[in-house]
Amino acid sequence: MGNGERGTGNGERGNRRKQLTTFWEEPEQVQRFAEKEPDHRLAELLRSFPEPGQTRVLDLGCAGGRNTVLLAKSGFDFYALDNSAPMIEKTRERVAAITGEGAAIERVRFGAMEDLGEFADGFFHLIVSLGVYHQAHSPDQWRRALDETHRVLAPDGLMLTASFSPASQPQGEPLRSVPGQIHMYDGFHSGPLCLVDADQLDRAMADRGLVVHTATETVEVPTDEGYRVTVNGLYRKHAS
Repeated sequence: MGNGERGTGNGERGNRRKQLTTFWEEPEQVQRFAEKEPDHRLAELLRSFPEPGQTRVLDLGCAGGRNTVLLAKSGFDFYALDNSAPMIEKTRERVAAITGEGAAIERVRFGAMEDLGEFADGFFHLIVSLGVYHQAHSPDQWRRALDETHRVLAPDGLMLTASFSPASQPQGEPLRSVPGQIHMYDGFHSGPLCLVDADQLDRAMADRGLVVHTATETVEVPTDEGYRVTVNGLYRKHAS
């Protein structure tokens, strides 16, 4: 992921990056994400594509591969991206059992959500970004990630997303705003996150030519100490 945190010192920025890196590279986190079932919204959406082999899909922020494996087993022309080396290693291991090691290495790649330069404009028919955009270190990185998503999505293509809302209280108390950084909040174990509500997400997508395909939903899920609020969206890119 990128940098660009404004209003913080170098030491604090370094501590935040270290915290994020440690969380996503901890073996127990890698295994926990690998053991998750495929997303039910994605599983339902994939049934609407009659020719999986002709449908190019990006699993953006693939983590331990729960959705990448589903795409591979279903015969889609898939690619997966993550910026955690242990997560990539685990996903490649799982995908290799389906596609072979060579294809797993080629299709499961290390990279950042705001830099999809290895993919051409309009390359993907479907982009899956579940629990990804809110991991941005700054609002600027968040905006660049959305710009890149729009760029590599084909006209009339779909983008399925899920991001945490600032209404979340994962530890039983309101999240804390990061001073000097709009949309940045502290209070999750993984470190500061870039959070928006449903209306803000819809507007940001619309600004980039991504229109609501299915009404955006806000879902509350209990945690051990509080609750997590997630904004679920499905957007379509203007064909023009």
